Amino acid sequence: MVVVAAAPIQRVDRSKYRSPFDLAFSPDGKLLAVSDQTAGKLVLMDAAGKVTQEVALEGEATGVAWRSTGQSVFVAECGAGSVAEVDAKAGKVLRRLKVGPRPMGVAVAEKKGLLIAANSGTDTVCLVGLGDGKEAARLGGFRQPFFVAVSPDEALAAVGNLIPATPGSDETTSSCIALIDLAKKAKAADLRLPAGGSQVRKLAFSPDGKWLYVVHTVGRTNLPTTQLERGWVNTNAMSIIDPAKKEIYATLLLDRPSEGAADPWGMAMAKDGKTLYVTISGVHQIAKIDLENLHKLLAGEAPNPPAAKDHYQRRITGIWPEIKKDPKKRAELVNDLAALYSADLIERVTVPKKVDPKNYPFLAWGAPPLKGPRGVALSADGKLAVGCYFPGKIVLFDPQSLKVTERIQLGDNEALAKNDPVRRGEMDFHDATLCFQHWLSCATCHPDGRADGMNWDLLNDGLGNPKNTKSMFAADKTPPSMARGVRSSYEVATAAGYRHILFRVVEPQVIEDTKAYISNLPAPPSPYLVEGKLSPLGQKGKAVFESAKTQCATCHPAPLFTDLKKYNVGTRHELDRVDEFDTPTLLEMWRSAPYLHSGAAVTLMDVLTAHNKSDKHGVTSHLKKEELQALVAYLLSL
Repeated sequence: MVVVAAAPIQRVDRSKYRSPFDLAFSPDGKLLAVSDQTAGKLVLMDAAGKVTQEVALEGEATGVAWRSTGQSVFVAECGAGSVAEVDAKAGKVLRRLKVGPRPMGVAVAEKKGLLIAANSGTDTVCLVGLGDGKEAARLGGFRQPFFVAVSPDEALAAVGNLIPATPGSDETTSSCIALIDLAKKAKAADLRLPAGGSQVRKLAFSPDGKWLYVVHTVGRTNLPTTQLERGWVNTNAMSIIDPAKKEIYATLLLDRPSEGAADPWGMAMAKDGKTLYVTISGVHQIAKIDLENLHKLLAGEAPNPPAAKDHYQRRITGIWPEIKKDPKKRAELVNDLAALYSADLIERVTVPKKVDPKNYPFLAWGAPPLKGPRGVALSADGKLAVGCYFPGKIVLFDPQSLKVTERIQLGDNEALAKNDPVRRGEMDFHDATLCFQHWLSCATCHPDGRADGMNWDLLNDGLGNPKNTKSMFAADKTPPSMARGVRSSYEVATAAGYRHILFRVVEPQVIEDTKAYISNLPAPPSPYLVEGKLSPLGQKGKAVFESAKTQCATCHPAPLFTDLKKYNVGTRHELDRVDEFDTPTLLEMWRSAPYLHSGAAVTLMDVLTAHNKSDKHGVTSHLKKEELQALVAYLLSL
């Protein structure tokens, strides 16, 4: 048999694309700050949409936050371990604050003199003094913290954990919203979202600080993936939190009964607190939510007029009259696909391209979308801006009518992507319009091509035996796919995913491009390396890993850290029907918790101890505590 090597994929350098990630208006509304993730730049625009400054950064640009004076703005440099403070007028970096290897969201508590940065790579949140630029506190106990919001009185910071920190085998698993007491510089609460709540993106406090809003998905992980209708597998939501009581007040679905609102991302609050704007990234839309009337209904103040006064006026029905009778019924909103729509509380519009009507004879059906709206910002004087990640455009809207007033192009992404299957595949991977009824995208369960930390009962290995989501990193190099190896390769798994998870037969080019994206996922170094090398503790762990006594390297040899075979290592879960499972790669274990095919082990220490008492999964029972800690340090460095 002759093996022919596949031709290398021709792709465009990722840094050439312009990809707006996060947006924030200056306090006076005269400047808009845009983090351009792939280009590694901070872009500043004036009120008319003219670019005034482009500032090169040392890492990929992620979260942005203004100082209260409006003279400077902070931007996270993911990968560089810093947050840059940029002079907005001069367009120069004033200083860099060290926060951790992979900062994402940032927020400023000016009165408290603090910058808060979410370190997604090390599951920590860093508090830095604005005056001296030194670390004031580093808090742990997070799980891929993503965005941060500060309450108006600066008493609290809220942090959204992207994925759950609980075992995947827990049927109530969900992400937490963490509240930080900024005076004590300590975590005040972890508030669990409803079961299946995950993919937590933006958060926003109401102007009076009474409410906290957060957008996320709600995976229906306790159901088999037999259909998608009516949100059977995944729904998309906004949760309202009462910070004073430290509890979830309500969770409302953004989806329609027959049309999903996949992958909500950004959020912007009107200064009067009556309206909220949400970008729905997977379906390329922006939503306008009437908070004023929503809270009246949540409080049981149904606005229906007496029938005798106006027999023909539309009456609000459904769950709202039930909530008026019994406030505990608010808990049922997480399963109600009609609640927001039946009361006219939400309006959704597509973020449209500018097109020539001559080339679009069916324009009455709507212009094609600008894909991937993520960041959204609303200025104090009423300018609404949306950053569309994939086309590299900033779109300005009239916040009342949701009509486009201006489109600002940062770069010619469309021309670049024509010759780049990797970028096209990334767009398809995040595009929920490729899914039946638009309930989810590939990225819903695989953020950044990795894993959502939850267990799903896929039908490819039979019904009733859920498995923890696997990261797609290195999937092209480590066949077979799936925990039981039921897909012979990532190529087979990719095609099957569209057909059996998104329930669509897509064009062959979509599958080819998606494979190109998966096989070229960015591979950042582990945040646990020290200047790109193993720490002293990691060096000791490497020796333990490679020793003949532990036998770790027998099944997990470098460089892929898998021998591509199946074994019985004693990890069979109560719902499993077989004993043997595919040996997974150990690469990127720093962001693939929980562990084991069942997701039962929350930490690597759990894998080595509580879930390996029989020494079938490597021989670890003889190791001392210090040796186990060293082994964990090494595994986190891969």
